[in-house]
Amino acid sequence: MPAQNPSFGTFPSTATPGRPLLEVVVGSTRPGRVGLPVAHWFVDLARAHGGFDVELVDLAEVDLPLFDEPEHPRFGRYAHPHTRAWSARVQRADAFVLVVQEYNHSFGAALKNALDYLHAEWAYKPVGFVSYGGVAAGTRAVQALKPVLAALRMLPVPDAVAIPFVDRWLTPEGTFEPEPALAASAKPMLDELARLVTQLAPLRAEAAAG
Repeated sequence: MPAQNPSFGTFPSTATPGRPLLEVVVGSTRPGRVGLPVAHWFVDLARAHGGFDVELVDLAEVDLPLFDEPEHPRFGRYAHPHTRAWSARVQRADAFVLVVQEYNHSFGAALKNALDYLHAEWAYKPVGFVSYGGVAAGTRAVQALKPVLAALRMLPVPDAVAIPFVDRWLTPEGTFEPEPALAASAKPMLDELARLVTQLAPLRAEAAAG
């Protein structure tokens, strides 16, 4: 059965039994954001890689309100349907790639809010980064993210996709079509995510069991 969230409707599980699920999270919710075409480009690369079932998670569609749970997320006693739906979606993932923009040398509030909603659901899951921006390619946002993810017991991989001067690869139709070197940089990250998914599986199972 698909999970239900009044905020963004239904989302069917596309995971193949026995195959890890990678969720690619679009961190920006700004109208006209570059992150969405970048994420679609990366999802195609991840599916072609073949190591995962891949789902796109758009925080603009998830549309979480500013954190509104009365109890700390570590207890897992969620009062609101939007939190329970978000918990279910994050829980079933085995790994994540965060598509991250840079605002004022850090990452955006929507992504921080989405991370803060949950606790155990993130634990012992590897995470990679596709960052984008100007000359710094969003890398300062990634560095700001890493302590937050460490507090959630996630494991960032060292390989990443960093996209400088992102606007130059946007087409008039709104798609993202970069140079081949950027696509090539995705493979080491996806390979490492696949390795860590296997290695961390016992810890994820233990965390899920409570």
